[in-house]
Amino acid sequence: MSIEKKPFKQKALNETALALSFIFAGLVLLPLAIYFTGQSVFGEYGGAGFSDFYGRLSSEIRDGRPAVWFLVLTPYLILMLLRLTIWAFRRSSHAR
Repeated sequence: MSIEKKPFKQKALNETALALSFIFAGLVLLPLAIYFTGQSVFGEYGGAGFSDFYGRLSSEIRDGRPAVWFLVLTPYLILMLLRLTIWAFRRSSHAR
C-alpha cells in the first residue's frame, strides 16, 4: 500500500479550504441550529426573530467575546481533535 505524497502547496490549499468551510459552518449553520433548537425547546426568542439573534451573535463576535468565538470555531476544533485522536491511535499501534 503506497501513500502518495502531496506537495506542500496542495496540502496548504486543502487545509485552507477545509478550515474555511468549517468556519462557514460555524458562522452560518451552527447559529441556525442553535436558534431553531432553542425555539423548539424553550419557546419564542425574546428578540425580533432569527435576524435579531444573528445580529446579536455577530456583534459579540466583533466585540471579541471568547465564548462566542469558541462557539463559532467548534466545528473546526472538533475536526482537529478527531484528526489528533486518529493520529495518536495510529502512532500508538505502530509503537508496539
